[in-house]
This record gives sequence, C-alpha cells and structure tokens, in this order.
Amino acid sequence: MPPVAAISLPESGLPPSPSISTKLEVSDSMSYTAAENLNQASNSDSSSSTETIYHTFRGKIASFLYMAPPLAASSTAEERLPLRSTTSSQDRNKRTLQVTPQSSSSESSPILTYTTNAPPTRPPTRLLPSLPEAYHSVPVPRARPGEVSWLSRCRTLLAYVGPGYMVAVGYMDPGNWATDIAGGAIYDYALLSVVLLSSLLAVFLQVLTVKLGVATKRDLAQMCAEAYSPRFAVFLWITAEIAIAACDLAEVIGSAIALQLLFGLPLVWGCCLTALDVLIVLSFFDKPGRRFRGLELAVMGLIAVIFVCFAAEIVLSRPSFSGVMKGFFVPDLYALATQAPRLYIAMGILGATVMPHNLYLHSSLVQTRDYGESVEDKTEAIFYSSLDTIIALSLALFVNAAILIVAAAAFFDPSGSTQDAPSVSEAYDLLAPVLGNKAASILFGVALLASGQNSTLTGTLAGQIVMEGFVQVRLKPWLRRLITRLVVIVPAVFTVVLAGDKGVDFLLVLSQVILSFQLSFAVFPLVMFTSDVSVMGTEFVNSPSTSFLAWVSAILIAALNIWLLVMTVGQGSIPA
Repeated sequence: MPPVAAISLPESGLPPSPSISTKLEVSDSMSYTAAENLNQASNSDSSSSTETIYHTFRGKIASFLYMAPPLAASSTAEERLPLRSTTSSQDRNKRTLQVTPQSSSSESSPILTYTTNAPPTRPPTRLLPSLPEAYHSVPVPRARPGEVSWLSRCRTLLAYVGPGYMVAVGYMDPGNWATDIAGGAIYDYALLSVVLLSSLLAVFLQVLTVKLGVATKRDLAQMCAEAYSPRFAVFLWITAEIAIAACDLAEVIGSAIALQLLFGLPLVWGCCLTALDVLIVLSFFDKPGRRFRGLELAVMGLIAVIFVCFAAEIVLSRPSFSGVMKGFFVPDLYALATQAPRLYIAMGILGATVMPHNLYLHSSLVQTRDYGESVEDKTEAIFYSSLDTIIALSLALFVNAAILIVAAAAFFDPSGSTQDAPSVSEAYDLLAPVLGNKAASILFGVALLASGQNSTLTGTLAGQIVMEGFVQVRLKPWLRRLITRLVVIVPAVFTVVLAGDKGVDFLLVLSQVILSFQLSFAVFPLVMFTSDVSVMGTEFVNSPSTSFLAWVSAILIAALNIWLLVMTVGQGSIPA
C-alpha cells in the first residue's frame, strides 16, 4: 500500500500557490516536501545504470521537441509532474480528489490527496493555465481607492492594449486581399456592406471571447475539451487545425507574392523561403514571458505600416464618395442570394474577416493581463479588453474596406465588361499605370509583405493554444511552425507550378471560403458557453438579448455556408 498524503486546499478549491512549499504528512509520521517525496520515488525506480541512460536520452529528445511548463524554484510536486485523477468523492461541503504522478507505476509511488471545503464545482482537470509562458505576465496598474482620473484610466487602458491588435492581424491577412480585390474589381463598391457587417459580427464575437477568457480563466479550446466528449473534442480540434492551415496557406502565398513583386523572386522559391520565417518566430519565443509585450508592439508596428500604406492608396485612387457610401449602407440582398459567384466572394469576405482560430486565440491572450480575481477586477478587465478589441478591429475594417475601394476605383469597368478579377500580382502591376503613380505599387507590395509576416506570428500562437487546449500537447513553437508550413507549402508549390498566378489567386480565395465553413464549429461552442450561467456565473453570463443576437449570428453563418454549398453543388463546380 503506497503512502497516502493529504493536502488541505483553500476555499477556492485550487491547489496551493507555487510559491509555497507544501508539506506532505505521510503514514509513518515523517514530513517531506512534495518535491522530496517524488524524488525518492523516482530514485527507487532507477535501479540500473542502463535504465538511467535510456530515460536520460529519452528525456533529452522530449525536451527538444516538447515544451515543459515554466516552474518556479519552489514548485510543488503536483506542478513538477502531470497528474491524473484516480478517485473523486463528494460529501456536501467537503470534496476529496486523489491523484498520482502519471509517469510513475511503482507500488511505492505516493498518492496525493487534496481536500477542500469549497462548494462542489468543476474538478481541477488541468493545473496549467492557457498559454502559461505569458499567463498574467503583463502588469495592470491598480487604481488607488477613489482615484477615477482620466490619467489613471488611460494608464489602465494602455496596459490592456495589445491582444486586440494581435487578433486584428487575422482580419487583414493576405487572404483578405484576394477576396477584397475580387469583390471590388467585379462588383464595384457593392460588397462594402458585406465587409461592414462581417466586421461588426467579428467585434461582437471577439467581445464574447473576451468575456469567456476573463470570467472562466480558460480559453475556448480548454472549455471545449472539458465540456464535450473526447471524440467530439478531437473533431473540433481537427476543424480548428484545418482553419489554421487554411490561414497559413494564405500567409505563405501572400508572402511569396510580396517577395516576387518587391524583389523579383519566383513564386516557387518564395513559397519555400517563407518556411524559414520559423526562425523569426523562434526568436520571439526564446523568453516568451519576458518578450510577450515586445511581440505585441512588433505586431502593432506592422499594423501601422499596413494602415499608412492603404491610407495613401485611397488618396491616390480618388474613389467615388457616393459610391462608397451606397456600398456600405445599401446592400443588394437579392443579387447576393441569387448569384452564386457573388455569394461565393461574399462568403470569402466573411471567412477572411471573421477568423475561427481568432476566437481560440483571443480567449487566451486576454489572460496575459495580471488582473485581480474579484468581480470588480474582472469587470474592469472585460471593459478595457473589449475597448482594445473595438479600436483594433476598427483599423482592420478600414484596411479591408480600403483594399476593396482601391480595387473598385482602379479595376471596375462600369460597362460591365469586367468578368475576371485581377490577381494580386496583376493588381500590383496595374496600380501604377492606372493611378499614375509608381509609389502605389510599392506601397501595395510593402503592405502585403507586412501582412503576411504579421499573420505568421499570431498563427503560431493560435496553433499552440489550440493544440494545448484540446489535446494537452505542447510542441516547441519552431517545430509546430515547421510542421504546419510543410503541410501548406506542398499544395501552394503544386498550384504555382501547374496554374501560375491565377491558380494562386484562386487558392487564396478558396482558403478564405474554407475558413468560413470552419467558423460555425467555433462560434456555436462560444455562444453556448457564454450563455450558460453555470459556466460564466450570474455576473458575466450573456443577457437574454445578447444570447438571442449571438444565436442568430451563429445560425446565419451556418445557413449561409449551407446555401453556398447547395448553390455550388447545383452548378457542378466552384463559382469563379
């Protein structure tokens, strides 16, 4: 019978703080720290030098491929080894959870017994927080009692600025460019209303993810893994990975096109070269906890470059103001519902604007702020994080609208002879002669390159969060990036070789339509969780009106995807 140890938990029902060295009282009346007890058990297993060498070698390989959670010097045993639950009993106001180290099978292995007087809640199935390298790593200034000055509010807002811009990157990635250029060149300003509605829907859904992350201290992937059966959770994980791969495909192609336009590099070599940006990502992840704020600032700097480039493009293109206003606020719903090519591009804009992997990403990034545990602190965190999201996605709306406006002003033929939209490469070549300024093409290429590299950084984070949340596998960021890039480079290079620039442009639009199809698998769980009082609590659960609007949005997205599928099957091919 292995020795049994008991640990008394605080009222919160969570394990003791890592900064406290917890004592284990064992049956023979001896007292050890958790780390000492486990070390003794581990030493007893290593009876031979051969086994020691084998386990050491295997550990080196694992540490090279997988990320270990960051541990303080005084970490307790339950944080040094992954734990698995063996038994769980509940008795009114007292709950006990017995756990054993997962890697230990010896009879002498200690069994740790947690006891808490907290009311029955969700059992602590996961000890590590979302994105543990950066969890609560960004300090938030605490306002003094009675201090409500604008200066203190601005300081607090600046502390929360960052995650919204990390998410906004996904709303202006290279995949948006192909869909927006196609929409503007073929349908003039008519699809600006789709850009506007998609952006408003994106803001609404991202604010829901902010509430989920702050209120539950879990990201969307972790919530799905806990709430659903293992099989369904794996299914959702696969759909999320498909969405990330589709987004990464757009990043690869967009960066390759930008390198070709600016430096004359062939598309095939550009696609292969983009795999090396894993080294750039790796440099940011060297010391993630310390560098996370720097990563946010780098992303915001690249967004500023994109914004300035397209502000200049709009000035150079001289669009019709009345046409822009009509496109924004007078949608042609009948044409959208009856014309498959128009609906196809509209769904591409929706998929490019409302990114499914961003819902997983944002629910984790908001937890990087070191806000308090009280209802007031969480309410403040939700308010400022939502404000950060609204400002950042407003910039993304401007960029998306600017791309479509410039394409409409430069390439749309009022006589109706425009049948095919120019590719991204053709748009670069045509901008200078059409607008009469060579700077227009250069600005276009610089913005495209910044967009592709920006999306690379946030794509790595999203992939890490999704994999850790659903299946609790923590790959090193460079390995994760390399695997994803190898998967998407093959179809990209294959398409470039066989179909050339037009094939690449088609692949860009198709990747965004794939994202649109994957969106429902992230939106429905998000709406379910934020509308559930047992998950969010009475203070943060959606109001009836918010829940109604959320469900309408989710059903509308699913219905549009089904309608597009029906129209595509009816025509026998993908609309072009």
